[in-house]
Amino acid sequence: MGTDAPRSKGHRRVRRLLIALAVVAGLVLVTAGLGVWTVTRSFPTLAGTVDIAGLTDQVTVVRDSAGIPQITAKTAADLFIAQGYVHAQDRFWEMDFRRHVTSGRLSELFGESQVGTDTFVRTLGWRAVAEQEVALLDPVTLGYYQAYADGVNAYLDTHRGADLSLEYAVLSVQNPGYEVEPWTPADSVAWLKAMAWDLRSNLDDEIDRALLSTTLTPAEVTQLHPDYPVGQHPTITGTQAVTAPSAGAPAAERSLDVTDTPAALVDPDTYTQALGELRASLSSVPELLGPAGGEIGSNSWVVSGALTDTGLPLLANDPHRGPALPSVWYQVGLRCQSISEECPFDVAGYSFSGMPGVIIGHTERIAWGFTNLGPDVADLYIEKVTGESYEFDGVAKPLLLRDEKISVAGGDDVKIEIRSTEHGPLLSGFEGTVYPQIASDFPEAAQLPPAPEAAAGTPPTTYELSLQWTALTPGRTASAIFALNRATDFTSFRAAAALFDVPAQNLTYADVEGNIGYQAPGLIPIRASGNGTLPVPGWTSQYGWAGYIPFDALPSTFNPPSGYIVTANNAAADPGNPYLLTADWDLGYRANQITARLNELIAAKTPLTAELMSDIQADNYSAIAAALVPALQQVRLGGDAAEAQKLLDGWDYQVDADSAAAAYFNVIWRTLLHDMFTGKIDDGAALTGGDRAFSVVTSLLGQPDSPWWSNPAYGTVGQESMLRRVMTNAAKEATDLMGSNPTAWQWGSIHTLELKNASFGESGIAPLEWLFNRGPYELAGGSAVVNAVGWDATQGYQVDWVPSMRQVISLENFDDSTWINLTGASGHAFHSNYTDQAPLWRDHETRAWLFTPAAISQNAANTLTLEPA
Repeated sequence: MGTDAPRSKGHRRVRRLLIALAVVAGLVLVTAGLGVWTVTRSFPTLAGTVDIAGLTDQVTVVRDSAGIPQITAKTAADLFIAQGYVHAQDRFWEMDFRRHVTSGRLSELFGESQVGTDTFVRTLGWRAVAEQEVALLDPVTLGYYQAYADGVNAYLDTHRGADLSLEYAVLSVQNPGYEVEPWTPADSVAWLKAMAWDLRSNLDDEIDRALLSTTLTPAEVTQLHPDYPVGQHPTITGTQAVTAPSAGAPAAERSLDVTDTPAALVDPDTYTQALGELRASLSSVPELLGPAGGEIGSNSWVVSGALTDTGLPLLANDPHRGPALPSVWYQVGLRCQSISEECPFDVAGYSFSGMPGVIIGHTERIAWGFTNLGPDVADLYIEKVTGESYEFDGVAKPLLLRDEKISVAGGDDVKIEIRSTEHGPLLSGFEGTVYPQIASDFPEAAQLPPAPEAAAGTPPTTYELSLQWTALTPGRTASAIFALNRATDFTSFRAAAALFDVPAQNLTYADVEGNIGYQAPGLIPIRASGNGTLPVPGWTSQYGWAGYIPFDALPSTFNPPSGYIVTANNAAADPGNPYLLTADWDLGYRANQITARLNELIAAKTPLTAELMSDIQADNYSAIAAALVPALQQVRLGGDAAEAQKLLDGWDYQVDADSAAAAYFNVIWRTLLHDMFTGKIDDGAALTGGDRAFSVVTSLLGQPDSPWWSNPAYGTVGQESMLRRVMTNAAKEATDLMGSNPTAWQWGSIHTLELKNASFGESGIAPLEWLFNRGPYELAGGSAVVNAVGWDATQGYQVDWVPSMRQVISLENFDDSTWINLTGASGHAFHSNYTDQAPLWRDHETRAWLFTPAAISQNAANTLTLEPA
């Protein structure tokens, strides 16, 4: 799915598993020959005939050499039974692990270390909302989900333990009593909550601003959270400007209203502690789609046939997520043998294991792509709580209380109490009674009487954080997937988009009639007051949600005069748009570069081809390098640093894997962000190196005497002093990392990706990680680059988010389309399709994406026939 959301710092992981090293060593013998059967026993049957309970007729599953299945059935029910069966064949451990995360049941797998994570997920109530959504499904859609579950369960009926996946052999050492439960529709729908969580827009930015507001002025906070540079970078449905801002151009300013004032409702130390605890809780939830972050980067663009070599549109898409093994995506084709109202599917693309249907791809008539729209759909409220009640408009209302029990492998059950207000669940508490400070910060609260001192035995009044979030209300996204898979034109496509409540995505569109389009869907709140950038008082209705933006008022365009549409998490509309979508767009560096590349080709009258679309996906141009390098070249240096500085002479600002200049520049960039801001902002609010950091530093280049350039901790005064220190120290670090010869440095040697198993791959036990992880891979690209192979400057140079897949769809001939996945179709370690696509992905190569039955049959490697039991 599309991508990006508020970025949390650091990696989120399942904590270390306490497995005896002797047992792990025994498992490693698997690959030495003693236990080959243990590894291969879970490999799926790919050819021949298998009887499946629930089928009404024969289904064929044709796989190519990459193990990608194309499923053909006579009925929709049989089609989804087969998809469930095939997903379980290749990916059931991944599916089972995910449903334990989304249900707050990791402790059942891994023991007491996961109780905190489970408590937080239970507090959010993902599973409960999913069950409500299932109850609201229409009979046809519910039938699809049930058919899918029946297919999964048909596989579980004949496979147990290590027969399902190698991970169960490992798990049995720690948790020998674990039994796999049958799959249900709610297990599938709950996955939508994980998608929404990792794409939750600006919640982390809201916390960040609040923490910064305790020590910085509003102007300084705005400088660190700049507005979208409209007029310099393009918007999706409006401005197509590609004018690069000049070095030193001031960041856009935002006038702050009362709701933007720092929420200094409590003593700053207490406020910082409470928000810090919440941020830690956010970070505890495993990343099922990857690190959340407004500084991630997804791209999708579509060009009309008037600009292509075929006379029909091309659609490119490369959504970015955190790297996972197996990849979050599963490639599949789903075809009804004869298209009818009862069996309307002829669709191929990227699915999620655990969910029926195709999320991103094309039918026989239309194609679509996703990037994250990133609207502000989550708000934090500061609630005034006394005992088991909270205040709202001067009235004490009882908290909504819910008791739950967490089962713990190898331990006693843990009982938890979940408390909620009308805004949503309470996520953290503030110590102390601080009511008198409210009036000075929020005038509308000035008429409220002072809080009386608590009488003996009376619970004190405290202030706690609640979360209102669109994903905690039952929605219709579970139906939207199938509506997309049935769509035949822009009208039916928009009707499907109207069901896509959460998470809101940028939907690009093309069809075989030559049309291109764009639609922003989603439930996006209209706030009675404020702009959602900071926590607001929850004890007054003044800051509540007054409804949602009407679907027809959301940004949309059809066949624009430019002949192309670019979405890269940039602003969806110009400032004249009557509704506030968010104050925290990606700042548009990638959108600017894609637009510039398209304009350059169009101006040269070069017909756009699928190959050129793939070339743009591989674009490594760094806008921050282009802005910063001229200043770096003016700094007077000596010794080894001067030799390193020469690497920047004549550099084309391409962050290629074999580039020495890119290696030195990125070490400079990381060192600069550290030295400029350490000691001035909270470590948790540190700039991670993406688009926001680019904008902040670029805006300061023309202000050499700005206080941000000086840091007493390092003895720097002014811009030149800071840059000299940074470049000197960066040269030393680069030498330590890559050797004493600067011309031999290579960005890819330190910018590496290790593909890690989402559960056991970060156990901290080397033999166990060896079983499941792969890599490292040396990579080009970087943050806020079209080839957005991102890294967190607060952590190091290692890759922590990536293009999770790449597709280019030709509407003239679907068989001329291309695709690639990050890893491979299989979730089974040591299977030939476990990571077979990763080297191609690394080298920006793609595979032919065949769609027509004749082409699929001609390239078949295996054919499995599923028969009714």
